[in-house]
Amino acid sequence: MNVYKKYITITDPKQVILFDLPFQAGQRVEIIILAEENPRASISKKLIDLFDKTQSIPGVQDISKAEIAAEIEAYRRGE
Repeated sequence: MNVYKKYITITDPKQVILFDLPFQAGQRVEIIILAEENPRASISKKLIDLFDKTQSIPGVQDISKAEIAAEIEAYRRGE
């Protein structure tokens, strides 16, 4: 079995257009579509979701940057 790999970026999820393929007209081929794994995108989405969830906690918006900095310094001192 000959294998041909081509990477494309989906611009329209309703159709995929392949061009410049190394096959003959009328040749029967099997098409398998695999989504590329992107661990950075997954981690980024989880982090953004966590930020959104954290910022929606009642009272969080009332905490000042100075209070956050003081809390970080206290943590670093082991308090």
